[in-house]
Amino acid sequence: MAKTKQSFIDSLLRRNQNFLKFCYLMFFLMLVSCKNETTQKKKTEANVESIAETNTITEDKKVILFFGDSLTAGYGLEDENDAFPGVIQSKIDSLGWNYQVVNSGVSGETTSGGRSRINWILKQEIAAFVLELGANDGLRGIPLTETKENLQAIIDAVRVKNPNIPIVLTGMQLPPNMGKAYTTQFRQLFIDLAEQNKIILVPFLLKDVGGIAELNQEDGIHPTVEGHQILAKNVWPYVKQVIAP
Repeated sequence: MAKTKQSFIDSLLRRNQNFLKFCYLMFFLMLVSCKNETTQKKKTEANVESIAETNTITEDKKVILFFGDSLTAGYGLEDENDAFPGVIQSKIDSLGWNYQVVNSGVSGETTSGGRSRINWILKQEIAAFVLELGANDGLRGIPLTETKENLQAIIDAVRVKNPNIPIVLTGMQLPPNMGKAYTTQFRQLFIDLAEQNKIILVPFLLKDVGGIAELNQEDGIHPTVEGHQILAKNVWPYVKQVIAP
């Protein structure tokens, strides 16, 4: 009897310990989540300050704002200038054109996150706007109506800022494991947004890069330096179209 009682007590203690571990884990995750939100907010504010600083240093140049996620930010690259917006800046410089590329990419950004920070970014004057968001929504299976609504809100914010600002939207596609219906509709929403808003569409940002191992980092998602060179090649003709003298 005493042995059975002791076993019951031991079992109860183990359960309590497991529960406490679970509580500690949840508390840790909450702290990490709060920290990430704080970091995101600070990075957003830093982006705005960066744009302001860039305009101060090169105030005679017109700003092309690249607004996106880790693909724009150049996740995993040692030098941000190796990301495709930086490569496009090099092309602009080689032509002697009076434009300054500003990279406002935030790794992990969703369309919802972009929508929440767009008004901060638009505090600065810009001459052209390149919108690269949606990939993280798709990989998370976020409802397409929500993604489209957020992208539309970002486009609307730019138009409110200045209806004459040319907008370039970069199309995105998803791997087939997300389901045929979802991937098809996801690809189509970029086409629909471009047509409805009469803006320029890059059909597929990751053309000739997505799914090609040697052009992507170990995670198989983010392009290498060579991959970003191809991304720049995919985007440049459309940016050139709106800024050419």
